[in-house]
Parts: sequence; C-alpha cells; structure tokens
Amino acid sequence: MQSLARARTTPAAAALRHRGTQRCQRNLLHVSTQAASQQAAATEAPAQTHWFQKTITLPNHKRGCHVVTRKLLAELPELGEYEVGLANLFILHTSASLTINENASPDVPLDLNDALDKLAPEGNHYRHLDEGLDDMPAHVKSSLMGPSLTIPITKGRFALGTWQGIYLNEHRNYGGSRSIIVTIQGQKRPDGRRYGQFS
Repeated sequence: MQSLARARTTPAAAALRHRGTQRCQRNLLHVSTQAASQQAAATEAPAQTHWFQKTITLPNHKRGCHVVTRKLLAELPELGEYEVGLANLFILHTSASLTINENASPDVPLDLNDALDKLAPEGNHYRHLDEGLDDMPAHVKSSLMGPSLTIPITKGRFALGTWQGIYLNEHRNYGGSRSIIVTIQGQKRPDGRRYGQFS
C-alpha cells in the first residue's frame, strides 16, 4: 500500500518541485540582473575630460596696461563648448605680462602703468642696456606681474568677477605683436552645443 501511495503522489510532487525550481530560478535571475545593473552604475566611467590648446596673437599695443578680455574671447569661440574647466593663459615674451585687475575705470590701467614705471624706472644704472633703456625695466616689470594666468571656466565663460578683466601689460615702447598660448582642460557640454560668449 505504501509503495502504491508513493506511485500515486510522485507525479504531483514532481510537478510541485518543478514549479518551485522554476520560481527559484526566476527569482535568482531577477536578483542577478539587479546586481549587474547596480554594478554597472557603480563602475560607470566619469565624465570625459577634454584638452584644447590654441595660440592667440594680439596686435601691437602701445606701452602700458590694456584690458584685452573681449579680444581674447573673440579669438576663442571654443571656450563656449565647455561646461566646467580651467584655462591657462601663457604669454610667450619676457618684456610683456598678464594680470587680472579692474575692467571699469579707464584710470586703473594708467595708474597701474605709472606704478610699474616707479618700481622699475628707465636709466643707465642697469647692466643690460643692449636693446635700449626701456628693455631691462620691461624685464623687471614682466617678472613682477608674471607671464601666466589660470582662470576657471563656468558654462562657456571665464568665471571672472563683475569688475575683473584680463590685462595685457606691454612694457616696451615698441613691443610688436604678442602671442599667448591658451590651454583648456575641462568637461564639455553633454549636448554638444556652445554657450554664447557675449550674451
């Protein structure tokens, strides 16, 4: 009798076991898929960093300090592609320099140049006089002000303060054109478009 009962119940038990196995497999597959998705999200590559470099040549400026922010932006439409980043500006000369200062009052560049002339006046008291009386003072002023700037980029623009402008400081009487290398590192807009520079 016991063996007969086992024979009658075995197919039903087998079917139950089969359905239970299928259910377990489906649950395991669901859990495995969720785990794979979470792992993929955790290991997703960060936003790509892009590099860009360009040489901008500014025309001859008379001796003095000059706000050139808009001139640089006009030569740098690629800046608008960047959502966030850093821009390094490096001038390729030893008798001119770059700095950031007030962009509103026209007296500031004049006063700044007067102050530099007092710090490094012309005269025969220098050893290096091969290229004129204005040459060695120009080297001193260039070292005081510096050859480079690093400026943050936000939404396609230099992230400057309201009253800040980029200055080209020309320290020679006849310096000629000046070349500036601009190197940008940052993340571009995800939609591939450009921000407007002057909007």
